[in-house]
Amino acid sequence: MFRRTFWFTAGAAAGVWATTKVNRTLKRLTPESLAAQAADKAVEAGHKLKDRAVGFALDVRANMLQREAELGEALGLDAPVDEQDRALPAPRRRAELGPRTTPNTTTYSLSYNRNEDH
Repeated sequence: MFRRTFWFTAGAAAGVWATTKVNRTLKRLTPESLAAQAADKAVEAGHKLKDRAVGFALDVRANMLQREAELGEALGLDAPVDEQDRALPAPRRRAELGPRTTPNTTTYSLSYNRNEDH
């Protein structure tokens, strides 16, 4: 009698466990649940991608500043500049350039028609 009760209870427990497992799986496979899971994974992937992109941008910016400093040092751009060297020369006037003369040359009329040679 105890054997039959034991096996009846074990079978009932296995049935309850299997039914619960099947119902959870069915709820997880509904279209709404699948859409929510896909959205969650997409958001998670977006956050990971954003973190990597920000880290990459910071690395690029740091290396760019380092390279600019190296180039500035190599070209002497960081050296102090005298104010006299910085000033632009005064503009030249027409009288300083001398009289405008054109040589006596014959001008020819040139045709720029591209289809002329074909």
